Amino acid sequence: MTRIVVVSAGLGVPSSTRLLADRLAAAATAAIEEAVEGAVDVRVVELRPLAHALADATLTGFASGDLADVVDAVRRADALIAVTPVFSASYSGLFKMFFDVLEPGVLEGTPVLVAATAGSARHSLVLDHALRPLFSYLHAVVVPTGVFAASEDFGSTADGQLAARVDRAAADLADLVSRSPSKSVRDLSGEFGDTVPFEELLRRV
Repeated sequence: MTRIVVVSAGLGVPSSTRLLADRLAAAATAAIEEAVEGAVDVRVVELRPLAHALADATLTGFASGDLADVVDAVRRADALIAVTPVFSASYSGLFKMFFDVLEPGVLEGTPVLVAATAGSARHSLVLDHALRPLFSYLHAVVVPTGVFAASEDFGSTADGQLAARVDRAAADLADLVSRSPSKSVRDLSGEFGDTVPFEELLRRV
């Protein structure tokens, strides 16, 4: 079972950020199922309902309740899809708060697909100037293809171009996931610590 967590930092209801997140989740699920020939479990996380919990965690230093559950899901995820609206030419504060509360090393080696939404295509460089540096700092493996969607990309005339970018990013993510060991396998391998050779056990008797 491949586990994907989709983090959406949209503030509106409905949200174009959530719309893009759902499209990426669907495309990634199909691509990964084909690449690994196995089932995919997808969990979509909306950060908006967790705003107060994120503020508390920032002040206290630990997450609790629903936020703790989400953090644990991210820790166990084999891949992450992170989608944010653009604020002041960067990711939103809510988006940054979530990744600030993660413990060091949680995303190390995890394939991450980055995406963003904004009202104008002028903000498209946010993927390379803000999102990629953030996840590189967190030691994640960022998918080569990021997805940016402006308001006009959701219109009928441009939807095909957006769909092509979504499919390409999903294929990139599937390729990384297929070449990475599952988190469940890595967790199990480290559960019992280092293996002691049988001869050494006999000498200890």
